[in-house]
Amino acid sequence: MTGTKLSNAQRLRDSLEDDIINGRRLPGERLDPEALGREFEVSRTPVREAFQQLVASGLVTVSPKKGTFVAKVGIDQLIEMFEVMAELEGMCGRLAARRITEDELTALREAHQRCEAAALAGDSDEYYYENEGFHDCIYTASHNAFLASEARQLKQRLKPYRRLQLQVRQRVNSSLREHETIVEAIEQGDSVAAQQALSDHVLIQGERFSDFVSSVRRMEAPLEKTG
Repeated sequence: MTGTKLSNAQRLRDSLEDDIINGRRLPGERLDPEALGREFEVSRTPVREAFQQLVASGLVTVSPKKGTFVAKVGIDQLIEMFEVMAELEGMCGRLAARRITEDELTALREAHQRCEAAALAGDSDEYYYENEGFHDCIYTASHNAFLASEARQLKQRLKPYRRLQLQVRQRVNSSLREHETIVEAIEQGDSVAAQQALSDHVLIQGERFSDFVSSVRRMEAPLEKTG
């Protein structure tokens, strides 16, 4: 690990994300906060925070007086969100190439170096969290607060799927190479190249999302038969 320490809520959220995405917890399944608290040896507060973050990602729903349940994933909507995310990232890259300051460029290079360290350690989850910082540097350097806010909001909604995509074989290494192309374009002030590189960076993840689409549809099949 390169230094990122996860809170109890983050640790629980990540574990539940993995279970939901990989079909170990099925749509409609109730999540028992007391049982999860015992399993992860945490108080109710981290469980509540993890649930709130999963609701924001669209992975769980809360039904008043009934509890918290695994949501049915809308595949078509997720693909559409990846397409929008690619456009938002591209716009941030284009503006950052034109507007980034020297201090912001230094922060971007340092974020890229932390991604390199996580990649060398072979830790895809650590790489994801350092990757978050890398992209956030670009949002900030766009100097467009509204655009940055929209990008961060949608990125958070897609977080589970982006994180798990990095577990695909060689994806971390290819992502790091794409980061190098992005940094180079921004350093050179090439707004067109920066926009294209960032858009392609996100769309590659979206295209590889097809494996997940297949697994979710297989997961939903038995539920439809029993429903």
